[in-house]
Amino acid sequence: MINKQTELPVTEPDYAAIGKRIRKARKKLNYTQERLAEKVNLSAPHMSHIENGKTKVSLPSLILIANALQTTVDALLHDSVTVTREAFDQDFRDLLEDCTVEEKQLLYTAVSEMKKVMKK
Repeated sequence: MINKQTELPVTEPDYAAIGKRIRKARKKLNYTQERLAEKVNLSAPHMSHIENGKTKVSLPSLILIANALQTTVDALLHDSVTVTREAFDQDFRDLLEDCTVEEKQLLYTAVSEMKKVMKK
């Protein structure tokens, strides 16, 4: 479907992916689902459903969750909207966060080679 005003495709957000990012950010802060739910005034079962993509998280709840997790709504939604450079940069930082120097070198080499192929 196309939005007639913007002529951009209208897609359903990937609630499962959003939930996974919420779970990852929650675990990074060592929060339980119950603790996060309490911080954003939701029930623990509802938070579980959000993280599992079974519930469509509302925008007000998403904002509260992002603030509680010290992240941005953009970082939680980035595959559902036109992706910003900052969101990708954060994803790369998160990906490399627990890598050893050797793993980072290997990834750098692989990505550099892939980039060369893509640019051809």
